[in-house]
Amino acid sequence: MQFLYPSFLWALMALAIPIIIHLFYFRRFKRVLFTNVKYLKELKEETSNRNRLKNLLVLLSRCLAVAGLVFAFAQPYLPTGDRIKSGINHISVFVDNSFSMTAARQDIPLLDFAKDKARLIINSYSEEDKFQVLSHDFEGKHQRFVSKEDALAFVDEIQITPTVQMVDKIVKRQHQLMETVSGNKISYIISDFQKSISDFSTITDTTMEVNLLPLQSVNQKNISVDSVWFDGPIPFFNQNNKLVVRVRNNSGEDSEQVKLSFKKDGQDKPIGIVDIPANSVITDTVSVNVDKAGWHEGIVSMTDYPIQFDDEYYIAFPVPDTIKALFINESGSNRFMDALFDGVPYFSLANQNVNQLQYQQFVNFDLIILNDLKNISSGLNNELSQYLKSGGKVLIFPGKTSDIPSYNNFMAINGAGTIIGTNKSVKEVASINTEEFIFSDVYINTSKNLKLPKTTLSFDINNSASGLQEKLLVYRDGTSYLSKYKVGDGQLFVCAAPLDKESNDLVYNAEVFVPLIYKMAITTTKHKNLSYTISNNLAIETDNLRQSGDYVYKIKNEKLEFIPGQIPSGNKITLEVDDQVKSAGFYDLMLNDQVTGKLAFNYNRRESDMSLYDESALAPLVSHNTKLKIMNEALQANISTSIAEKDRGVVLWKWFLIAALVFLAIEALLLRYYKP
Repeated sequence: MQFLYPSFLWALMALAIPIIIHLFYFRRFKRVLFTNVKYLKELKEETSNRNRLKNLLVLLSRCLAVAGLVFAFAQPYLPTGDRIKSGINHISVFVDNSFSMTAARQDIPLLDFAKDKARLIINSYSEEDKFQVLSHDFEGKHQRFVSKEDALAFVDEIQITPTVQMVDKIVKRQHQLMETVSGNKISYIISDFQKSISDFSTITDTTMEVNLLPLQSVNQKNISVDSVWFDGPIPFFNQNNKLVVRVRNNSGEDSEQVKLSFKKDGQDKPIGIVDIPANSVITDTVSVNVDKAGWHEGIVSMTDYPIQFDDEYYIAFPVPDTIKALFINESGSNRFMDALFDGVPYFSLANQNVNQLQYQQFVNFDLIILNDLKNISSGLNNELSQYLKSGGKVLIFPGKTSDIPSYNNFMAINGAGTIIGTNKSVKEVASINTEEFIFSDVYINTSKNLKLPKTTLSFDINNSASGLQEKLLVYRDGTSYLSKYKVGDGQLFVCAAPLDKESNDLVYNAEVFVPLIYKMAITTTKHKNLSYTISNNLAIETDNLRQSGDYVYKIKNEKLEFIPGQIPSGNKITLEVDDQVKSAGFYDLMLNDQVTGKLAFNYNRRESDMSLYDESALAPLVSHNTKLKIMNEALQANISTSIAEKDRGVVLWKWFLIAALVFLAIEALLLRYYKP
C-alpha cells in the first residue's frame, strides 16, 4: 500500500490524545460512603475488572477512528500493473464528429454519446490537470492545453462536420502538442472507428498512452447517392440529355422501394423507385431537357434515415448556346467546312487568316483547325501548345507545300509523331476505331457499304517516339490516317493527308466527315466539373478571366462569402478553396461582382461506408504497439473508476473513512449500552 499524500501520516500523532484522555480521565476515583464494608473488597475487584475491559475497548475504538481519518486524508492506494502517475497530467481527448456519428444508438446520435464520454473523462481528472479537446475540424484553438472548465466548454461546442481525418493523423496531431510538455501524457480517442479512416499501422509513437473508446450504433444501414454524371460529353438545350445516377447500398441488407428524384432549377422530377441489393451499386438514368443556355443547378435526392448527409447530390452545369470552331488558313475559307457548319444549330465556325490571328481569343473556341498552313510560326506554336495543355483541341491538316520541319517542331513539343516523308501512292482507309468517343455511337454497324476516305497524297508519320498515339482511322497497310494525341488536358488530332479534294476525298464522305468534325468540337476536354468534393486541400481550376491583378475571384452563397487563394497560370487560374467550404450546396463564382459560373459542392462519400471496427476487430490492429489500449464497454461504463485506478491505483481512502465512522459508532455503543 502506498500513499498519495504521505505527509498527512504525521497526524497519527493525534492518537496520543485519546490515550492521554484515557490515562487521566479513567483514573479519577469517586469517594463513596458505605455503612457496612464487610463485602466491599470482593465487589470492588469484580467491578474494577469489568470497567477496565470497557475502557480498553473504548480507547481502541477511538484510536482506530482517528487512525482511519488520518489514513483517509493521506489517500492510500494499491499500485496496479500500470505506472502510477505523479504530478500534473496532460490529457488529449478526441471526439469523432464525422457524419457517421449521426447514426443512432437507443435513438440517440453517437455524437451525443461521444460528448458524454468526453465530459466524464475530463471530470475524472483533477482541477490542476491540463486538457486538449480535438475533433475532425482541427481548429487552431484546439491546438493548446486548457483548463478543465474550458475543456468542457470546447466539448459542448463540437458539432457534426464534413471534414474527416485519418486516425494516424489524429494521433500525430495529439503527439505534436504533447511534445511541448513533460510528465504524464494521456490520449483518448472516442470514435466509431470506421474502417475507411482507421489505419493504425503507421502509429509508432510510444511516448504517449493512447486509449481507444469504440462506440457502435445499433443500425449500420446506409444508402447513398454515390455519383452523378451526364452520359454525353456536354448537355445541350432543347434536347433530352441522359443523366446517370449511381446509388450505393453500404450495408448487408437489401433495400427496397427507394425513391429517387431530380430537381432542376427548383423543379422536381421523379426518377423512379429502385431496389438495391445488399453491398451493391445500381445505376439509373433520367432524361433532362434544358430549355435555355447558361448555368443550371440540379439535385439528385433520396430519403434514408438516420444518416442523411449523403442523400443529396448537387451538380451545376453550363449549357452552351453554341459550339465554336476556329478555322485557320492561308488562302481563305474552305467551302466544304463552311457548308458543314452553315445553318446547323449550336455550331458556329469562324474563319481567320494566319496573319490576322488574335491569340487571346483562342480560349473562346472549342476546336481549332489548321488547314494548309505553309508553316507554324514560333508564336503560333507557343499559343497552340498552351491552348492544348489547358484543355483545348487542335486538328491539323498539313498542306502539300507545308514546311515540314515547323510542323515537326510543333508536334515534337506536344509529344506527337514526326512527319518523315511524302507518299504519293493511292491509299484507302480500312477501319474505324468505334471504341473512341468520336465514332463510338455514330454507326449501328460498320458494314462494307460504308464509304471510307481515300487519298492520293499523304504523309508518312513515325510514331515510335510517341506513346500517346491513338489511331482513329487506319489505312489498309496499318498506318494511321487520323491520330489522336493526349496533350496536357487537351487533345491534338493529326490527319496524314491534306484537306484539299485532289489529295483527299474526306470532304465527299459525309458519313465520316460530318461526325468527325462535330464530335471533335464537343469532346469534353475543356469540361466543367459537375461538382466538387469538400476537403481540406480542395483546389478548383477555371478560366482566367481577370483583366488585371486588381480583379479577384470570390465564392459566395446566401451564408458564406470568401476570397480563395488564386494562382494564375496562362489562361487558367487555380482557386485554393481548402477547407473554407463546410456545407454542401450551390455557390456562385464571382469576378468583379459579376457571376461567371456556378459551383456545386458535395460531402465526401467515404463516410457513407458504415463498416466499423468493434473491440474484437481492433485488438489485432493495435497489438504492435503496447501504448495503444482498447477500453471495452465494461471499462467505459465505469470510466471514472478506471481512470482513477490508472492514475492512482486502487483507491482505498473511502474504505478508511467508512472504517473511521464504524469505530466511532462502536465507541458510542460501548459508552451507551455496555454496562459492566
